[in-house]
Amino acid sequence: MSVRVLVLYDDTGHLIGPLAEAVEMGVKATQQVEVERAVLGSATSDYLLAADAIILGCPNWSGITGKLKNWLDEQGDLWEEGKLAGKIGAAFTTSWSRSAGVEFTLLSLIHWMLAAGMIIVGLPWSDRLRTSGSYYGPYAAGEVTRDDLEQARALGERVARVALQLKGLKAV
Repeated sequence: MSVRVLVLYDDTGHLIGPLAEAVEMGVKATQQVEVERAVLGSATSDYLLAADAIILGCPNWSGITGKLKNWLDEQGDLWEEGKLAGKIGAAFTTSWSRSAGVEFTLLSLIHWMLAAGMIIVGLPWSDRLRTSGSYYGPYAAGEVTRDDLEQARALGERVARVALQLKGLKAV
C-alpha cells in the first residue's frame, strides 16, 4: 500500500517551475509515496480523485491566475459530492515581490481546498521562515533562492509524511 501525491501547478511565468520540482523532490524523499507532477492544462479531475494529497501551485497575479481559478471552478462536482474531503492539501506560489500578495494567493488556494473538505498542511516554524516562505506554504519572490527551494522540499516531504500517517502507514 502506498500514498499518491499530486503536485499540480499553473506554469505561467518562469519562477513556479523550480518550486514545483523542489516540492516533488521533497515528496520523493519519503518511501511508500508516489508523486505525479502535472502542469495545469494536462490534468483532469481524475488526477485529483486518484491522489491522497494535492499540492497546488500558482504564480501570484493579485491572487491566483484566471486560468487556475476557472479550472478549479470546473471541479465543482467534486466539491459538491465530497470526493476530495479528507485528502491532504497544501499550496505554494511565486511573485515578483514580497509585498505583492503572496499570502493572499496561498490563502486563495487553501480556501478552495478547505471548501472541498481537505486537510491543510503548511510549514511549521523554522529559522528559515524569517527570510523565506510563509506558514501557509513556500514561495519565491523576484528570484528563486536556495532557501525557497528548501522550503518547497520541506513542504513536499511534510505532505507525504502526513498523508502516510493519515492512511495508517509509518513514514520510513
